[in-house]
Amino acid sequence: MSLQLSFAQASATGPREENQDALRLVTPAPELAASKGYLFALADGVSQCADGGLAARASLQALALDYYATPATWSVAQALDRLLLAQNRWLRAQGSGQPLLTTLSALVLRGRRFTLAHVGDCRVYRWHAGHLQCLSEDHVWDQPGMQHVLKRALGLDQHLLVDYLEGELQAGECFLLVSDGVWASLGDQHIQAVLREQPDLQLAVDTLVTSAHLNGSQDNASALLVQVEQLGTANLGDTLAQLQQGSVPGPLREGQVIDGWLTEQLLSHSRQSLVYRVRDGQGQAWLLKTLPAAREQEPKAAQGLLLEEWFLRRVAGRHFPELHAASQRQHLYYVMREYPGQTLATLLAEHGPLPLPQWLEMARQLLQAVGVLHRRNLLHRDIKPDNLHLGSDGQLRLLDFGLAYCPGLSEDPLHDVPGTPSYLAPEAFDGQPPSPRQDLYAVGVTLYRLLTGHYPYGEVEAFQRPRFGQPVNAARYRPDLPEWLQHNLQQAVAADPAQRFETAEHWLLLLERGDRQELPTRPRPLLEREPLKVWRTLALLSLLFNLILLFSLQKG
Repeated sequence: MSLQLSFAQASATGPREENQDALRLVTPAPELAASKGYLFALADGVSQCADGGLAARASLQALALDYYATPATWSVAQALDRLLLAQNRWLRAQGSGQPLLTTLSALVLRGRRFTLAHVGDCRVYRWHAGHLQCLSEDHVWDQPGMQHVLKRALGLDQHLLVDYLEGELQAGECFLLVSDGVWASLGDQHIQAVLREQPDLQLAVDTLVTSAHLNGSQDNASALLVQVEQLGTANLGDTLAQLQQGSVPGPLREGQVIDGWLTEQLLSHSRQSLVYRVRDGQGQAWLLKTLPAAREQEPKAAQGLLLEEWFLRRVAGRHFPELHAASQRQHLYYVMREYPGQTLATLLAEHGPLPLPQWLEMARQLLQAVGVLHRRNLLHRDIKPDNLHLGSDGQLRLLDFGLAYCPGLSEDPLHDVPGTPSYLAPEAFDGQPPSPRQDLYAVGVTLYRLLTGHYPYGEVEAFQRPRFGQPVNAARYRPDLPEWLQHNLQQAVAADPAQRFETAEHWLLLLERGDRQELPTRPRPLLEREPLKVWRTLALLSLLFNLILLFSLQKG
């Protein structure tokens, strides 16, 4: 079930010589609509500036084109904010001494939610069940005679402040975007009456614009009306399953051909997935991942596999396995390149803890990979040595996105705690939602284990409710560790998330600095600070003790 919308727009110049309002709506392809949503925007160029019409049109053009070019995993508000800040800088740079100013309101509808970005004095209303609600605030001065003077607009200040609002959609409701040329002359009661009396969307916006000028508006008048006909799915996985229907291929035999892939060998078989080595037409080895036949009817199984592939395609790079386009698929699976090498879990089991130089290189590459994920608004949630593959080319690759999570696109996590218990952050056991610092905790435990062969809090068994006190200093198992590295690991696996690294980049920077980083000062023992006083005190106490003992013996 996909989000279904109806919409209409109208704009009129009125008594002005030029229409400096601009309207824009974008209805992308289904998969892009599922990840980025439908965009509706209204901009009102400020007539007192150099070219308000240019500012309005250019801003909407940039927003419409660039919004859908931002990473598909970014949240709506994150993408809009980056673009509006960039457009604000562009407007200020183009003014040539005279400002290019425009107000702007942008509404994105995706799945079952809406996101509103607003700056200036256009208005966004919500109309449902006979009730009209204004969602935006007019950014004008509240003093007498200055009610039309903007205090916020694109291009006005170096530091742009945008209002954001998010909420749940309701079937049948409408969103109305209007310029001040409409709402200032009609008022909320008149707008509500038009929406109530005109169920046809195009007639409604035409009436609003015409009525504004009949009521004496001397400004351009524009209106954009969107109606929610049907709510979309709650998460991207459901949408992907609808867009790509396909059955699980079932057990594949050696020599069997599926969609042009020659099956060579079953490499792994678990309750969650099957992985086969297959070869393409040129004999190149690939890995085909699919579901066991028993999971074909399992709710969310297909969505999970499709979402795993979708995430991997959006983090393409040297830190992750390359995916094949596999455009001719008739079944439910995805194909990734097979790399010679071994996992770090195998390396640890065969050779023990890593030498420090090799460990530092693995830490650097792992933090780079996690940094890429987090910048794309993705959380892995199962970082451990088993999911880290060291290729024969020396490249570390992060595998298995079966538990990956993207806020706003993935289904909200259930009460169970996904992941491997020994690598789960303490707050995950308390039901806290996934966060980058939980991933970084898993990185810390992984690197601690690769360096020492142990866990900082001991191994955690499934269904165990662990207690987290003070982690064991890695130097207990590796006396050769420098103090700065001991401190970094202690910080990485701190039980309190506020004490951990905030970003992978922060930790990576400290690793590169090595012993040049500043360590927190710890209180020196009293014996180091005042040795003479300590020894004098001990001598006096000893003398006193001996006198008391001597007195007791004489008395006896």
